[in-house]
Amino acid sequence: MRVPDDYDPSAFAPFAVTVDLAVFTVREGRLHVLLVERGQEPYLGACALPGGFVLPHESAGQAARRELAEETGLSERTAGALHLEQLRTYSDPDRDPRMRVVSVAYTALVPDLPEPRGGGDAAHARWVEYGTGGPLAFDHEHILADAYDRVGAKLEYTCLATAFCPHEFTLGELRQVYETVWGVELDRPNFRRKVLTTPGFVQALEGPPRRTGGRGKPAALYRAGTATTLYPPLLRPDRPGGRTT
Repeated sequence: MRVPDDYDPSAFAPFAVTVDLAVFTVREGRLHVLLVERGQEPYLGACALPGGFVLPHESAGQAARRELAEETGLSERTAGALHLEQLRTYSDPDRDPRMRVVSVAYTALVPDLPEPRGGGDAAHARWVEYGTGGPLAFDHEHILADAYDRVGAKLEYTCLATAFCPHEFTLGELRQVYETVWGVELDRPNFRRKVLTTPGFVQALEGPPRRTGGRGKPAALYRAGTATTLYPPLLRPDRPGGRTT
């Protein structure tokens, strides 16, 4: 496509594009988010969401995958297989004191992973229980709150909860995802019936069941099915008209 002769790019103020990641996981029965400690100004020493500038050869999605791999210590191939979706764009002119920066935010849902490592301008990276990280740098508290709302809502009408689980999981582990994210206790028989009667939600694995500890009988193992949506939805009980079946 031909650029008009009178086009002057200097007529527009330059700005940078970054990606910010709200990465959630379930650890020890509690919802955690990946935070980094900033190793340089601005906000030196403050906690922030992982992320970074989009490089000249990258799309925003490619930058998000790269940052996810760098901060979690996973290979790019493994990180590329995790659930990552675009959240929204944050473009307030004063969100970064260095210059005009527009951020494309993503949220990622991952199974329990080893302790992360800091990358780029981050001094340290760690999993922090959601809601206990204190004030975050930039507008990252706003981004994190938006991501939490998105994840909680999508659990109602999609099969997204399986993204928090390992490749093979029990129905108890899947139920724990819902209870952890929503902060409610679900009726076990109703939850089991809902999961097993929804075509494609989970797929039973062949072989012996896995003992989960205690005196209970061994629990059957499942993996994520081929379905992507739940119909009817699995509404959280604290909502008007909510139910677990």
